[in-house]
Amino acid sequence: MRLVIATCSVDYAGRLTAHLPTATRLIMVKADGCIAIHADGGAYKPLNWMNAPNVLTMGEGEWVVTNPKGETLTITLYEVHHDSAHELGEDPGLSKDGVEAHLQELLAADPTAIAPDLRLVRREFFTDIGPVDLLCRDAEGRTVAIEIKRRGEIDGVEQLTRYLERMDLDPAFAPVRGIFVAQAIKPQARTLAASRGIECVEVDYDELRGIESDELRLF
Repeated sequence: MRLVIATCSVDYAGRLTAHLPTATRLIMVKADGCIAIHADGGAYKPLNWMNAPNVLTMGEGEWVVTNPKGETLTITLYEVHHDSAHELGEDPGLSKDGVEAHLQELLAADPTAIAPDLRLVRREFFTDIGPVDLLCRDAEGRTVAIEIKRRGEIDGVEQLTRYLERMDLDPAFAPVRGIFVAQAIKPQARTLAASRGIECVEVDYDELRGIESDELRLF
């Protein structure tokens, strides 16, 4: 990973245009080719980014990142304050908590709990940026990538989006249908998923385990 702290401006051109005026920011260049520009605030979310695959062209005072769709991210460097490279090594990935792991196991055993036409191809299907929880096929033979979370939040949708982008590059899988599954999905996550053509499905953990709810019901 390369870390650059620089006074810079950033311009994105593609589906829309966006401009970040001159300020001091952190530019992260990851080993897989992802570029992310961060401010000193705003938690984990970058101000702008370009996912791999892409081409990074470094000129005098200007970096231009171009992806296969022709979108560009132009970083104009006015002053570089820090520039370092670090070998992070292989990452083992995020360990799921007990409920999330069990949800994956239960849904792998019966993917029709997500959608009635699904059949499992493989659990933990590895892409070059991480594993998709479930790889399935639907009744039309279309590839379905499923990401499973205990709580459905925006970061889960972002994660599934990255997997879909990578899998859609392979003619053996494309076009890939995405389904985001959780016990509860936040409205913001639903909105983001809908904007990206990703379906959302909520599942009941106890029902999947065959446990009836103790809640009182009115008949």
